[in-house]
Amino acid sequence: MTSPNAALISAAMFAAAIPFPDIGPEIFSVQIGDFTLALRWYALAYIVGILIGWRLVVRALRTDRLWPSNKPPMTPAQLEDLLTWIIIGVIIGGRLGFVLFYQPRYYLSHPADILMVWQGGMSFHGGFLGVVIAVWWFCRRNGLPTAQIADAMAFAAPPGLLLGRMANFVNAELWGRPSTVPWAVIFPGDEAQYCPGFLGDLCARHPSQLYEAGLEGVMLGALLLFLVWRRDWLKMPGQIAGLFLVGYGLSRFTVEFFRQADAQFVTPENPFGYIVQAGGFGLTMGQLFSLPMILIGLVAIHRARRPL
Repeated sequence: MTSPNAALISAAMFAAAIPFPDIGPEIFSVQIGDFTLALRWYALAYIVGILIGWRLVVRALRTDRLWPSNKPPMTPAQLEDLLTWIIIGVIIGGRLGFVLFYQPRYYLSHPADILMVWQGGMSFHGGFLGVVIAVWWFCRRNGLPTAQIADAMAFAAPPGLLLGRMANFVNAELWGRPSTVPWAVIFPGDEAQYCPGFLGDLCARHPSQLYEAGLEGVMLGALLLFLVWRRDWLKMPGQIAGLFLVGYGLSRFTVEFFRQADAQFVTPENPFGYIVQAGGFGLTMGQLFSLPMILIGLVAIHRARRPL
């Protein structure tokens, strides 16, 4: 039985919480016979993010002073060709990363579902590896400087990250851990409302998608653009790509303290979904994958800045 004090605390807590906005995952849908054609916020985020990134790089390629010896590493036409491979890398890498890193048992028993990307399930780290492979292959095939192309892709990525995390919020997915902060959001759905031991009839959670949008999209993006356009960081190939890796890794590592772990990793004995535990501390899957990104980024910055 709930005590009067507990009831008052619960009422005050949810008076400060934010109800989830009445926004569906689809912008619009058209029924064509038995087939439904829908444009989803997540798809639009990918499309607009890629277009913004493309325009940022095109502008940089047309500004000679930004590059070593005042010579851009490729032409806008070559960028368009590369864009096709990047899109393929994002989709294949993101999907396979989700399948292998997060739900391998399910997809081993339901292999046909791997192709059903419209049902959701993409991994940033998998998509990132897909882009790395696509960029490396394209540069090798066309004789382009890999470090400079990587720099261009790095400062173009944050707009897509910003829009993608906002789409996660609209989709009411990848929400955070239960919380009583005033800006906590009451996400819909049985899974979001399942909060054992949480006080009250409703469960409010950290809007961790918006935390990531702010850190990875706004703050990291603004820093990279400032260093590109005002501090000539592109003149030392590898610096911007290295800083992107460090910035994303630190952002993701930090947000994981507020983000709810994937359900398959959570047990009554492991409520935070740690993959590695020792001495009462642990690392989630996202944190585990972020550590090598940070290390590789620091190495890339060091190598870019060392005297020739």
